[in-house]
Amino acid sequence: MSVKVIKGAGREWRPFRFPPRFKVSGPSHDDWSGDPAALQRAVADGFQEGVERGYREGLEQGRQAGHGEGFERGVQDGKAIGREEGRAQGRQAFDEAARPLEQVVASFERFRRDFEQARRDELLELVQKVAKQVIRCELTLHPTQLLSLAEEALAAMPGDPQDVRILLNPEECARIKELAPERAAAWRLVPDDKLALGECRVITAESEADIGCQQRLDACMDALGEHIRAEA
Repeated sequence: MSVKVIKGAGREWRPFRFPPRFKVSGPSHDDWSGDPAALQRAVADGFQEGVERGYREGLEQGRQAGHGEGFERGVQDGKAIGREEGRAQGRQAFDEAARPLEQVVASFERFRRDFEQARRDELLELVQKVAKQVIRCELTLHPTQLLSLAEEALAAMPGDPQDVRILLNPEECARIKELAPERAAAWRLVPDDKLALGECRVITAESEADIGCQQRLDACMDALGEHIRAEA
């Protein structure tokens, strides 16, 4: 028989169960026929003893079951909390251990970027030096190439080219007149001390063009520098 336990005023109460009424019938109860009240008390006592024993056994079983369930739940919760705390401590320990390595990696990355930048700058500087030497050598051997550049510039300049003057370095102007007097006679070559070797300006009545080697080289170096930086 199940017994419902209720609580009230800080105490636990159990509903009272009235003992069953016992009716004397049949020959097996002749010994109690003279005293029905005693028989009823005996039945009530046996009923109450059974109720008390059932309550104690049920309470003990419930306590054991609750203890086992609580212990198992506590073990599972403890494992989950322990795993989470272990992960957090592990992450913290790993972060602390990795912090010096991160600093080393950051320093190495800065060094790598600086090294790559210096290497690109040195490469551009080397290319520029070599290009200047090649241009200077080429103009020394063939200074009339400046006249060819002047012709190309005049063809692209707006308007009708009139009163054309070609300004050159005095040294190159003299070499052109020496090596190609016929072509030099067809142009109005003007020596200009302000122009370096390889520099040339074409001036007409309406416009002016710089066809010197330096500005062409600078444009090429700018394009090469952008290309190298894009690949970095």
